[in-house]
Amino acid sequence: MGDTSFVYLSRIKTTPERLWSALTEPELTQRYWDLSFDTDWKPGSPMTWRERGGSVSDPGQQVLECDPPRRLAYTWHTFTPEWAERAGVAEDVLESIAAEPRSKVAFDLEPGGPTVRLMVTHDGFEPGSTVLKMISEGWPELVSSLKTLLETGEPLPA
Repeated sequence: MGDTSFVYLSRIKTTPERLWSALTEPELTQRYWDLSFDTDWKPGSPMTWRERGGSVSDPGQQVLECDPPRRLAYTWHTFTPEWAERAGVAEDVLESIAAEPRSKVAFDLEPGGPTVRLMVTHDGFEPGSTVLKMISEGWPELVSSLKTLLETGEPLPA
């Protein structure tokens, strides 16, 4: 991890196709991430993030790359007051993160025997980014829950 990016690597006992489904299909993302995406997963297509009884739509939220089941990349969501309220993010933190440039996340899947190597790269941050600090704690938790779901059938308890 550097001042402007976050990289997280995990090995998951699954197939690339099952992992891809867990990254893209609403019924699975809802189970371990408690959100879903409304998109057709075509590069350039918009993405609506649905979570906690609300949604976040913005023209800047879009699919960047989609190469099933190898690589998926998209821009990170827009930080709105409604999102912050649902997520329990304080007003001063919202002000700080909303002023940052939009970041992007990429998922690279590589089969390796009975496991799939998942590399999550979240970048586009400026040095000292508050969002970078937040996702640096969030991604390990999220990938752990994803891994647990795919390996046991149940996500980590919330």
